[in-house]
Amino acid sequence: MSTAPSSPPSASSATPGAEAAAQAPAAAAQAVTPAAQAPAAAVLVRRAEVADVPRIKSLIDHYAGEILLEKTLVNLYESLTEFWVAEVDGTVVGCGALHVLWEDLAELRTLATDPVFRGRGIGRTLSAALIDEARRMGVARLFVLTFEVMFFAALGFRRIGELDLNAEALAELRSSYDRGVAEFLELPYVKPNTLGNTRMLKTL
Repeated sequence: MSTAPSSPPSASSATPGAEAAAQAPAAAAQAVTPAAQAPAAAVLVRRAEVADVPRIKSLIDHYAGEILLEKTLVNLYESLTEFWVAEVDGTVVGCGALHVLWEDLAELRTLATDPVFRGRGIGRTLSAALIDEARRMGVARLFVLTFEVMFFAALGFRRIGELDLNAEALAELRSSYDRGVAEFLELPYVKPNTLGNTRMLKTL
């Protein structure tokens, strides 16, 4: 699944996240939250809670369609345990998820930042927390499907072609109901969603 970050470690912006989300419409930047008007404050990254779901959906909706997979509220409640959020002054300004695909592989997905907070390292901070969580869980490889190649390269990801998976893993993943896994496998019915995306991998 594609990701849309805040601002890449380089000069360009990233997509969830990961996360600059290409060029978001100017109208999106008009939705200024009160916290965005305050001086720069520390970013708190934590696990998502049930009360965060509506805000997570609003962040994803900024980029849903061309950059991120659309998520319904029920999708988000069902996958809530995968999500982490970034807060500034008590306001959730970014989100990202860690989805385990197989015994040695996980995906960093649904990285999104409030357009008002782009350029403040929200996507980078969330990504670092998700990478640390993947290590803690014992994941050996972390995958991302993204438009933001420079952003993820600065985090240690590299471009790849086909991912090395054994026959058992491929068969099991093909039976998954998860649409993000279908994108990962480039199954025909989601092929249009993956056009222009780059597969990237980080060994942990």
